[in-house]
Amino acid sequence: MNVPDDLLYTESHEWIKREGDKVRVGITDHAQSELTDVVYVELPKMDRQANAKEAIAVVESVKAASDIYAPVKGTVVEVNKALEADAGLINREPFGQGWIFALKIDNADDLKNLKDAAAYKKQIG
Repeated sequence: MNVPDDLLYTESHEWIKREGDKVRVGITDHAQSELTDVVYVELPKMDRQANAKEAIAVVESVKAASDIYAPVKGTVVEVNKALEADAGLINREPFGQGWIFALKIDNADDLKNLKDAAAYKKQIG
C-alpha cells in the first residue's frame, strides 16, 4: 500500500498536502482499493465553510458510497472538476490527479491533529 511520507492523514482515510495557507485533500490508496472502482464523485460547493471531520463530499463506487470529510476547519477554494468526467482518476492516481478538493485553512495548528505516514501505516496495518 502506498503511503507517501510527505502527506498527512486522517482516521477516515483522507490524505492532506499542505500548500501554503491551503490544503489539498484526496482519499488514500488504501481507501480507493477498499472502495474498488470509483464511478461518481459529488464535489463540495465552492466557498463552502466546513468544520473538521464534517462530511463535505461523497465518493461512490460499484461497491459503496463513502463520505469524504474535511480534515480541518476551512473554506473550499478549489474542486477537482476533472473527476466529474473521470471519477476513475481516484483509483488510478489517488495522490495525484485524483485529488478531490482544496481548503483554505482557518488555523494551521489544526494540522497537528492529523497523522503522519508512520501513524497512518500503523492504523491500516
